Amino acid sequence: MLEVRNLGVWFGERQVVAVDALDLDRGQMLGIVGETGSGKSMTAYAIAGLAPGMGARVEGSVKLEGRELLGLSDHELRDVRGRQIAMIFQAPISSLNPVFRVGDMFLRALRLHGASKPRARERAAAAMRSVALSPDLLRRYPHQMSGGQAKRVAIALAIALRAEVLIADEPTSALDVTVQAEILEVLQKLRSEESLAALFISHDLAVVSGICDTVAIMHDGKIVERGPVGRTLRHPEHPYTRELLAAVPRLNRPEAPGA
Repeated sequence: MLEVRNLGVWFGERQVVAVDALDLDRGQMLGIVGETGSGKSMTAYAIAGLAPGMGARVEGSVKLEGRELLGLSDHELRDVRGRQIAMIFQAPISSLNPVFRVGDMFLRALRLHGASKPRARERAAAAMRSVALSPDLLRRYPHQMSGGQAKRVAIALAIALRAEVLIADEPTSALDVTVQAEILEVLQKLRSEESLAALFISHDLAVVSGICDTVAIMHDGKIVERGPVGRTLRHPEHPYTRELLAAVPRLNRPEAPGA
């Protein structure tokens, strides 16, 4: 579904992303892993067509089902975003308009993509239920929701718009373990029932190993290793991947008395 080739992102003369190739198939979950500043999020913004709005220069090729996305007009990109590609931001509350109720944002987005007002309301309520949230939350403002609720609302909006590709930027960061598990369960359900394809950006190797099929390791804006998640994390080939794995905290069994 998604084919990225020779993707470069610059801020002035400084190149922050240099991705040679990245592919995502329908129903696949691809994890992009790396430390803070490795270029994970900027790669996501470039794929979603958001990097130029941040002052970046983007070159290369990003194709969705064979259609080139780089170089599309703002009007053409609006048609792609939401309906074909949806994004969950690392801080979803800050990405939601604080002066609109959640339901109003759903209606505006769905109406923009052709749904009638009654149909938009139905799809919004159904999408909220699919992520284990009450449709009553549609009456709230973003600041009246918790971080976990806001992330599930972002997923619900992608469901309501029937997006084909979901880009999830640190969707479980800064959440307690119970809420993390709920969000991962929602994503797994979407994958199995809707064949949703997802780019799952994270620094948490444990989460990636539990939800993704394939993993790409990023370092200094480049993908240094990629492959099936089990093989790559059990038998890493690149020194940086080995360093990441070595940095994961482990609980050691205490020695028995007198040992």
